[in-house]
Amino acid sequence: MSNETTLSVDAFDKRFPTEESCREALRDARWPNGVECPKCGKQEKVYALKSKPFYWLCKNCKSYRFSVISGTIFENTKKPLKMWFKVAYLMLVAKKGRSALEIHRTMYGDPFTADYHTTWYMCTRLRAAMRNQSWTQLMGEVEVDETYIGGANRNRHASQKKKGKGTANKVAVIGAIARKGNVVCQMIENADTETLTKFVRKTVDSRVDLLATDEHSGYRYLKWAPYPHEAIAHSQGEYVRGKVHTQTIESFWSLLKRGIMGSYHKVSARYLPLYLAEFTFRYNNRKNPDMFGELLSRC
Repeated sequence: MSNETTLSVDAFDKRFPTEESCREALRDARWPNGVECPKCGKQEKVYALKSKPFYWLCKNCKSYRFSVISGTIFENTKKPLKMWFKVAYLMLVAKKGRSALEIHRTMYGDPFTADYHTTWYMCTRLRAAMRNQSWTQLMGEVEVDETYIGGANRNRHASQKKKGKGTANKVAVIGAIARKGNVVCQMIENADTETLTKFVRKTVDSRVDLLATDEHSGYRYLKWAPYPHEAIAHSQGEYVRGKVHTQTIESFWSLLKRGIMGSYHKVSARYLPLYLAEFTFRYNNRKNPDMFGELLSRC
């Protein structure tokens, strides 16, 4: 499959003109080495049903019948795959994200011609499919930093202003990024030493060449973890010291925040992990010539 994320909408429609072409693409993405039963995971004794295209029968599971959408986010949906694919495409081509309402307007013109909540549901399910189920620990030169998501109190309406200053009413997010590599990020309840150290040990290999952070006290035990840890002193006006800096992860935070502010305007803490998954997926697959196929394989 070519890189659909670089195609125009018209070219994408030509790539997937029918429901059959969408089912073929999903089948090839799910089972590149041959159809497997989603129940037992085996290929042996799996037979195609001639009477129903894209349906199979597994003799290993007492004649269990399944289709190309069985066990996927598309199961039990009344919407055609062609529509799901278009929504996924519109999400992937937007570097800073695209809201469900904007996608709805793009597809239907008038937002009242169809149920917007259906489009929102589809976007939510696709973001869930973008989540990393597992990852390889980051290697090379790695940066770790935390940020806070949430609007400034001064910008809120008088009836919505909250008590507290600084980060009191914001959601903390921590991330680790390998320079010229992948990024991993997640929500955290607080940025204490235990939480930050646990995240680093989980996501960063101890054999890295460099682990760069800011001077946050929560990172103070990393050099005994052991990691080749170096901190940059932002409070003293220091931002780069040779190879020691956190500019790469800060660029990702900037992209994330501009997307939330510009495309979504606000994101609740309940759904923030899904938006983090979306931005992480696009970033980690920025050089992937088949980003769309990668998403299909996770669905």
